[in-house]
Formats: sequence, C-alpha cells, structure tokens
Amino acid sequence: MIRSLIARARASQMSRRTMLAGAGAGASALALAACSTGGAGAKPTAAPDESATDKTLNWANWAAYIDEDDSGNYPTLQAFEEQTGIKVNYEVAVDDNNTYYGKVKDQLALGQDIGADTVCLTDWMVARWIRFGYTQELDHANIPNIANLTPALRDPDFDKGRAFSLPWQGGFAGICWNKEAYPDGLASVEDLWSSELKGRVGVLSEMRDTMGLIMLQNGVDIAGDWGDAEFDAAIDVLTEQVENGQVRNIKGNAYLEDLKSGDTLAAICWSGDITVINAEAGDKWEFAIPDAGGTLWNDNFLVPIGSTRKTNAETLMNYYYEPEVAAEVAAWVNYITPVVGAKEAAAAIDPELAENQLIFPNEETLSKAHIFRSLSGAEEQKYQAQFQSILLGA
Repeated sequence: MIRSLIARARASQMSRRTMLAGAGAGASALALAACSTGGAGAKPTAAPDESATDKTLNWANWAAYIDEDDSGNYPTLQAFEEQTGIKVNYEVAVDDNNTYYGKVKDQLALGQDIGADTVCLTDWMVARWIRFGYTQELDHANIPNIANLTPALRDPDFDKGRAFSLPWQGGFAGICWNKEAYPDGLASVEDLWSSELKGRVGVLSEMRDTMGLIMLQNGVDIAGDWGDAEFDAAIDVLTEQVENGQVRNIKGNAYLEDLKSGDTLAAICWSGDITVINAEAGDKWEFAIPDAGGTLWNDNFLVPIGSTRKTNAETLMNYYYEPEVAAEVAAWVNYITPVVGAKEAAAAIDPELAENQLIFPNEETLSKAHIFRSLSGAEEQKYQAQFQSILLGA
C-alpha cells in the first residue's frame, strides 16, 4: 500500500511549494510564459562536461529545503565540499515550478547555461523538461548510491529507470494554525472559512495544493475521474473567500512570514515548513492533514541541458543518497526522504525522529494523502489560468 501510493504520487502532476510574495506586475508575463508548451523544433544538445577541471557546482533549490545551522550554514553541504573538493553555490532560486520555468525556458530551448548545474523541481515539471529535452541523461556509474532509492520510486512513467532525474524530498499539503489563538485546533479546510478567522487566512499560490484541498473538502477524489464541473465548483469557493475578505493572502513560502507576524492565524501550508517555523519562532503552530485529506508530492534533482558540471552534480546526488546524510537532512526539513536506510539512520540519531509521520509516514498517514491527477495540456492551461486570475486579483 505505502509503496504503491508513493509510486503513484511520483508519476502524477503534483506541484511543490512556491515563494510568490504576492502578484506583482511581472506575474502575468511569467504566467503566460509558464503556460507556453515550448519544446518546438529540434531538442538542444547537452553541454560538454568540464567537471574534471572545474570543481564548482551551482545548486538551485527551494527555501527551507536543506539542513541549516544557527549561523546560516549548511552542515551536510559543508561536509560534501570537504570530502570532494567541489565548491557548491547553493541558491534559494526556485520561487515556483511555473515561474522558475518561465525565467529559464528560453535559455533551455537554446541549450544555454541557466546558472544552475542541478535544480530540484516537482514531478510534473520534471516530466516537461524531460519531454522537451531540457535535461541531461544521468550516468548512474557516478551515482552508486542510487541503489538506496526506495523501490517504489525507481520507475515513474515520466522517467523510466530514472535516466534523467532522482528524487530529493516529498511531502504533504494540509492546514496549519496558531495554537495560542486556537488551542482546540482546526480539522478541515471548511474551518478556515470560520467568521472568527476572517481576514486572517492564507492559502498557497500553488494551484494543485490549494485547489486540491478545496476539492477534497468538496468530496472530490482528486486522483480520480473529475473534470471542469468539479474544478469550477472549487474555484467558486476560493473566489468567494477571497472576495469577501476571508483570505488575506495567496502566497508561497512567504506565508510563513505572515504566520510569524500574526497577519494570518491559519493557512493551507506544507508539512515540513511548520516544523521549521516552530524551531525558528517558537512552538506556536500546528500542522494537520485535513479530515477530507491532503495532497502528496515529490521533488527531484535534474541536470539542465546547458550545465558543464554534470559529473559534479551526480557526485552531489550520490552523497545525499547516503542514509546517514539523508537522515540528517530529513531531521531538519521534515519531509519524506526517498532513501532506503535513512529511517534506521534517523533512529540512531533520535528514536522519536524515526517515528515522525511527516518523514517516515505509515499506512494510516498515507491513507489520508491524495494525488492530484495528471492533467492534459489543455486542462493544465485552462485550470492554471482560472487559478492565476484569482491570484492576480487578490
């Protein structure tokens, strides 16, 4: 059950978290670029690998997605640099699957360097890059620790045999709230629409998570056979809550700042983030998968077509597939690790850590997780445009 559910999640179109602080003037242009099908004409040619003489690496990732100490350093990354002599420039550069793609797609189409030698993106976006020829094929000989990849993730339909991608982390979208303001907690998305929370609710600018949770609340099986009517009904719910002032903001990772400041007291959120904010700003918030269910997603390493440091990137991937390293990262980010042996390594660090359902979910926890079904190209453009119109108007 666990393996089959996670495997379906990896093969579906699930988005991860965004960092849009709001809808600026450039958002419309980026949204249009993101909806572009791209990939026209001949596929670009991979850049030559210069890793043997260039011991550097640029890694683009999401916010709060790697272990970090009180000084703002990344302990596992520092250890990697010491072990390999490869200097890593780690950038919190991925603001959102769509907006990031909108920024780099023209360079990718020309086979140019986008400033990242490896980047972590969500399954459905990785599928697009692979389809358009924007990623380099991995040399598994440089990643012997790929043997530690959990079997359920080894053969997704968008990348058979993991020729072009390798999972980084996975997780849930659910709801969170300020425990001081609501000690009894919240149980459902419907609870977010309580009059007591008017003007103090945040929702994610990631369509599949926000709409997925609202559709689940409406009784829709988001992994099943649904269409325009079900999506439109959820859009109507969100539109009403935005227009009547119930929803204060539609954001990505910036929603954490709203929680810290007290601008919002509850939100649709990502699982691992709440552990991070509690560590940074006091144990004030609680995360839960709603009664009607939450979403499940996964992000993956890939090497952009224009990178000249592919072997360096593969060396990095291999390092993070060491169970002890994976456990150390998981202990900080609190997302689902794809590495076999990480749970045992985590138990050696802290037995309670190995029982954390946000990192090592059991059957019961996964039974509450649902997968937003794959969308056709036409559906993707239509539904994203409907959602984007609300985001831009908020």
